[in-house]
Amino acid sequence: MKWRKSLYDIIEVNDEQNTISKLYDWMMMIVIVVSIIPLAVRNANELTQMLDFVTVIIFIIDYILRLLTADLKLKKGKKSFVEYPFTPMAVIDLVSILPSVTLLNSSLKLLRLFRLFRTFRVFRVFKVIRYSKSINIIINVFKKQREALLVVGGLAIGYIVISALIMFNVEPATFPSFFDAVYWATVSLTTVGYGDIYAVSTIGKVITMLSSVFGIAIVALPAGIVTAGYMEEINKDESL
Repeated sequence: MKWRKSLYDIIEVNDEQNTISKLYDWMMMIVIVVSIIPLAVRNANELTQMLDFVTVIIFIIDYILRLLTADLKLKKGKKSFVEYPFTPMAVIDLVSILPSVTLLNSSLKLLRLFRLFRTFRVFRVFKVIRYSKSINIIINVFKKQREALLVVGGLAIGYIVISALIMFNVEPATFPSFFDAVYWATVSLTTVGYGDIYAVSTIGKVITMLSSVFGIAIVALPAGIVTAGYMEEINKDESL
Protein backbone atom coordinates (compact mmCIF):
# COMPACT_ATOMS: atom_id res chain seq x y z
CA MET A 1 0.00 0.00 0.00
CA LYS A 2 1.10 3.53 -0.74
CA TRP A 3 0.50 4.76 2.82
CA ARG A 4 2.85 2.10 4.19
CA LYS A 5 5.59 3.17 1.77
CA SER A 6 5.16 6.79 2.88
CA LEU A 7 5.23 5.68 6.50
CA TYR A 8 8.41 3.68 5.88
CA ASP A 9 10.11 6.69 4.29
CA ILE A 10 9.30 8.73 7.40
CA ILE A 11 10.45 6.34 10.13
CA GLU A 12 13.45 4.86 8.31
CA VAL A 13 14.80 8.10 6.84
CA ASN A 14 15.25 6.94 3.27
CA ASP A 15 14.72 10.41 1.83
CA GLU A 16 17.05 13.09 3.14
CA GLN A 17 14.79 15.76 1.70
CA ASN A 18 11.75 14.49 3.59
CA THR A 19 10.95 17.20 6.15
CA ILE A 20 8.48 14.99 8.03
CA SER A 21 11.13 12.29 8.32
CA LYS A 22 13.58 14.78 9.78
CA LEU A 23 11.02 16.03 12.29
CA TYR A 24 10.20 12.45 13.28
CA ASP A 25 13.85 11.67 13.88
CA TRP A 26 14.37 14.74 16.04
CA MET A 27 11.21 13.98 17.98
CA MET A 28 12.37 10.42 18.67
CA MET A 29 15.80 11.67 19.70
CA ILE A 30 14.19 14.02 22.24
CA VAL A 31 11.88 11.28 23.50
CA ILE A 32 14.84 8.91 23.95
CA VAL A 33 16.74 11.50 25.97
CA VAL A 34 13.68 12.30 28.08
CA SER A 35 13.03 8.59 28.70
CA ILE A 36 16.45 8.28 30.34
CA ILE A 37 15.74 11.05 32.87
CA PRO A 38 13.88 8.72 35.30
CA LEU A 39 17.07 6.64 35.52
CA ALA A 40 18.78 9.60 37.18
CA VAL A 41 16.12 9.81 39.88
CA ARG A 42 16.55 7.39 42.76
CA ASN A 43 13.00 7.72 44.10
CA ALA A 44 10.20 7.76 41.55
CA ASN A 45 7.69 10.60 41.74
CA GLU A 46 4.64 11.64 39.75
CA LEU A 47 6.72 13.54 37.19
CA THR A 48 9.11 10.67 36.46
CA GLN A 49 6.23 8.21 36.31
CA MET A 50 4.44 10.47 33.85
CA LEU A 51 7.58 10.81 31.72
CA ASP A 52 8.00 7.06 31.78
CA PHE A 53 4.38 6.50 30.80
CA VAL A 54 4.36 8.99 27.92
CA THR A 55 7.69 7.89 26.47
CA VAL A 56 6.84 4.20 26.62
CA ILE A 57 3.57 4.86 24.76
CA ILE A 58 5.56 6.63 22.03
CA PHE A 59 8.04 3.75 21.94
CA ILE A 60 5.21 1.24 21.57
CA ILE A 61 3.71 3.21 18.70
CA ASP A 62 7.13 3.47 17.06
CA TYR A 63 7.64 -0.29 17.44
CA ILE A 64 4.24 -1.06 15.89
CA LEU A 65 4.89 1.29 12.95
CA ARG A 66 8.23 -0.42 12.27
CA LEU A 67 6.60 -3.82 12.49
CA LEU A 68 3.93 -2.75 9.99
CA THR A 69 6.62 -1.74 7.50
CA ALA A 70 8.98 -4.66 8.19
CA ASP A 71 8.49 -6.15 4.72
CA LEU A 72 9.70 -2.92 3.11
CA LYS A 73 12.82 -2.98 5.26
CA LEU A 74 13.74 -6.66 5.15
CA LYS A 75 12.25 -7.31 1.70
CA LYS A 76 11.26 -10.90 2.51
CA GLY A 77 7.51 -10.63 2.05
CA LYS A 78 5.28 -11.90 4.83
CA LYS A 79 8.28 -13.65 6.37
CA SER A 80 9.60 -10.18 7.29
CA PHE A 81 6.87 -9.69 9.90
CA VAL A 82 8.04 -12.87 11.67
CA GLU A 83 11.76 -12.10 11.42
CA TYR A 84 11.64 -8.40 12.32
CA PRO A 85 11.04 -8.86 16.09
CA PHE A 86 14.29 -10.84 16.23
CA THR A 87 16.45 -8.22 14.52
CA PRO A 88 18.95 -6.49 16.86
CA MET A 89 17.26 -3.08 16.92
CA ALA A 90 13.79 -4.60 17.32
CA VAL A 91 15.00 -6.63 20.31
CA ILE A 92 16.48 -3.49 21.88
CA ASP A 93 13.23 -1.61 21.22
CA LEU A 94 11.19 -4.32 22.88
CA VAL A 95 13.50 -4.61 25.89
CA SER A 96 13.32 -0.83 26.35
CA ILE A 97 9.54 -1.05 26.51
CA LEU A 98 9.12 -4.07 28.78
CA PRO A 99 10.49 -2.51 32.01
CA SER A 100 7.76 0.14 31.97
CA VAL A 101 4.88 -2.29 31.58
CA THR A 102 3.22 -2.29 35.02
CA LEU A 103 2.12 -5.88 34.64
CA LEU A 104 5.72 -7.02 34.98
CA ASN A 105 7.35 -7.74 38.28
CA SER A 106 9.18 -4.79 39.82
CA SER A 107 12.34 -6.89 39.99
CA LEU A 108 12.72 -6.28 36.26
CA LYS A 109 13.39 -2.59 36.81
CA LEU A 110 17.05 -3.21 36.09
CA LEU A 111 16.04 -3.80 32.49
CA ARG A 112 15.50 -0.05 32.23
CA LEU A 113 19.22 0.20 31.69
CA PHE A 114 18.67 -1.36 28.29
CA ARG A 115 16.78 1.76 27.27
CA LEU A 116 20.17 3.44 27.10
CA PHE A 117 20.83 1.33 24.02
CA ARG A 118 17.95 3.07 22.25
CA THR A 119 20.17 6.13 22.07
CA PHE A 120 22.03 4.34 19.28
CA ARG A 121 18.97 4.96 17.14
CA VAL A 122 19.80 8.65 17.08
CA PHE A 123 22.56 7.66 14.66
CA ARG A 124 19.77 7.78 12.06
CA VAL A 125 20.03 11.53 12.41
CA PHE A 126 23.53 11.34 10.90
CA LYS A 127 21.90 10.19 7.66
CA VAL A 128 19.97 13.45 7.55
CA ILE A 129 23.09 15.57 8.01
CA ARG A 130 25.05 13.44 5.50
CA TYR A 131 27.25 11.64 8.02
CA SER A 132 26.33 8.12 7.04
CA LYS A 133 28.89 8.14 4.22
CA SER A 134 31.73 8.85 6.67
CA ILE A 135 30.47 6.25 9.13
CA ASN A 136 30.31 3.63 6.37
CA ILE A 137 33.88 4.49 5.34
CA ILE A 138 35.11 4.00 8.91
CA ILE A 139 33.26 0.67 9.16
CA ASN A 140 34.83 -0.45 5.88
CA VAL A 141 38.27 0.53 7.18
CA PHE A 142 37.84 -1.64 10.27
CA LYS A 143 36.61 -4.54 8.13
CA LYS A 144 39.51 -4.32 5.69
CA GLN A 145 42.14 -3.76 8.37
CA ARG A 146 40.74 -6.25 10.86
CA GLU A 147 43.63 -8.68 10.49
CA ALA A 148 46.24 -6.02 11.25
CA LEU A 149 44.16 -4.67 14.12
CA LEU A 150 43.70 -8.17 15.54
CA VAL A 151 47.49 -8.70 15.45
CA VAL A 152 48.02 -5.45 17.37
CA GLY A 153 45.30 -6.43 19.82
CA GLY A 154 46.93 -9.83 20.29
CA LEU A 155 50.29 -8.20 21.01
CA ALA A 156 48.68 -5.92 23.58
CA ILE A 157 46.88 -8.78 25.34
CA GLY A 158 50.01 -10.92 25.29
CA TYR A 159 52.12 -8.18 26.81
CA ILE A 160 49.49 -7.43 29.47
CA VAL A 161 49.35 -11.09 30.53
CA ILE A 162 53.13 -11.54 30.56
CA SER A 163 53.88 -8.32 32.46
CA ALA A 164 51.03 -9.07 34.88
CA LEU A 165 52.45 -12.53 35.59
CA ILE A 166 55.90 -11.08 36.21
CA MET A 167 54.65 -8.36 38.53
CA PHE A 168 52.34 -10.77 40.34
CA ASN A 169 55.33 -12.92 41.23
CA VAL A 170 57.92 -10.15 41.71
CA GLU A 171 55.78 -7.97 43.99
CA PRO A 172 53.26 -10.17 45.83
CA ALA A 173 52.73 -7.53 48.51
CA THR A 174 51.76 -4.87 45.97
CA PHE A 175 49.62 -7.20 43.86
CA PRO A 176 47.65 -9.51 46.18
CA SER A 177 45.61 -10.91 43.26
CA PHE A 178 46.35 -11.60 39.60
CA PHE A 179 43.50 -9.28 38.64
CA ASP A 180 45.31 -6.41 40.39
CA ALA A 181 48.37 -7.19 38.29
CA VAL A 182 46.32 -7.28 35.09
CA TYR A 183 44.69 -3.97 36.05
CA TRP A 184 48.12 -2.40 36.63
CA ALA A 185 49.49 -3.82 33.36
CA THR A 186 46.51 -2.47 31.40
CA VAL A 187 46.68 1.09 32.76
CA SER A 188 50.46 1.07 32.37
CA LEU A 189 50.28 -0.17 28.80
CA THR A 190 47.78 2.51 27.86
CA THR A 191 50.03 5.06 29.61
CA VAL A 192 47.13 6.13 31.82
CA GLY A 193 48.78 5.26 35.12
CA TYR A 194 46.19 6.16 37.74
CA GLY A 195 48.75 5.78 40.52
CA ASP A 196 46.52 3.77 42.85
CA ILE A 197 48.77 0.72 42.30
CA TYR A 198 52.43 1.15 41.50
CA ALA A 199 55.67 -0.83 41.55
CA VAL A 200 58.07 -0.37 44.45
CA SER A 201 60.93 -2.72 43.56
CA THR A 202 63.66 -2.02 41.02
CA ILE A 203 62.51 -4.81 38.71
CA GLY A 204 58.95 -3.59 38.98
CA LYS A 205 59.94 -0.04 38.07
CA VAL A 206 61.89 -1.27 35.05
CA ILE A 207 58.87 -3.23 33.87
CA THR A 208 56.71 -0.15 34.39
CA MET A 209 59.00 1.93 32.18
CA LEU A 210 58.97 -0.76 29.49
CA SER A 211 55.17 -0.92 29.66
CA SER A 212 54.90 2.83 29.15
CA VAL A 213 57.21 2.77 26.12
CA PHE A 214 55.51 -0.31 24.68
CA GLY A 215 52.14 1.28 25.35
CA ILE A 216 52.94 4.28 23.16
CA ALA A 217 53.69 1.94 20.25
CA ILE A 218 50.56 -0.15 20.87
CA VAL A 219 48.33 2.95 20.87
CA ALA A 220 50.07 4.46 17.83
CA LEU A 221 49.89 1.33 15.68
CA PRO A 222 46.08 0.97 15.42
CA ALA A 223 45.72 4.74 15.08
CA GLY A 224 48.12 4.69 12.13
CA ILE A 225 46.43 1.65 10.57
CA VAL A 226 42.97 3.20 10.79
CA THR A 227 44.17 6.60 9.53
CA ALA A 228 45.96 5.05 6.54
CA GLY A 229 42.91 2.94 5.73
CA TYR A 230 40.61 5.92 6.04
CA MET A 231 42.72 8.03 3.69
CA GLU A 232 42.82 5.12 1.22
CA GLU A 233 39.03 4.87 1.27
CA ILE A 234 38.66 8.64 0.84
CA ASN A 235 41.02 8.68 -2.15
CA LYS A 236 39.26 5.67 -3.67
CA ASP A 237 35.88 7.38 -3.25
CA GLU A 238 37.11 10.61 -4.84
CA SER A 239 38.52 8.73 -7.84
CA LEU A 240 35.12 7.20 -8.63
